[in-house]
Amino acid sequence: MPRDFRFWTLMAVFQLGFGFAVFAVTRDYYVQAPTTANAHPPTARQDSPAWPNAIAANEIARLGANQFVIRDPVELSRQADVYFSNRQYAQAAEMYERLLAFDPNNAEVYNNLGLTLHYLGRSAEALQRLDEGVAVDPDNQRIWLTTGYVNSELGKIDQARRALANATLIGDNESIRQSAQQMLDNLP
Repeated sequence: MPRDFRFWTLMAVFQLGFGFAVFAVTRDYYVQAPTTANAHPPTARQDSPAWPNAIAANEIARLGANQFVIRDPVELSRQADVYFSNRQYAQAAEMYERLLAFDPNNAEVYNNLGLTLHYLGRSAEALQRLDEGVAVDPDNQRIWLTTGYVNSELGKIDQARRALANATLIGDNESIRQSAQQMLDNLP
């Protein structure tokens, strides 16, 4: 016995209602539980540090109380890296600053922030942040490479030469060592 028009209309209404209900439930779940997979390796710490559960009140005020504060540093790092790779440097810088509120002793974040600030045309501030990162971890090869690069871009050849020489002498990343040596060779 074939179904009539009224049956199919009720079935369509039911399917729409059911679809909206499933959408509402799953949307709420994903908004409350953002994914943390696929964090960018340079800014995601490998040793899984114990992150604080909240940012201090003065940091929230400094970063903007109206903005949604992400409490997951891996997600924050992922977002910062996405902004950086999309050349949205202002947003990336903001995310890296927030990430430093979680871990002020992460030289890789200082490195990423310094490079981002340089791309924003805030090179003096970039060098300041890079120097802070060097103070945190003077054996970080990548931050010496970035410091050398920014100094060379600013025409500070002696400072660039010292930083790049450090990048060739410390650390075990051969790719960074080769980049630093190539930049050294191209300095006037």
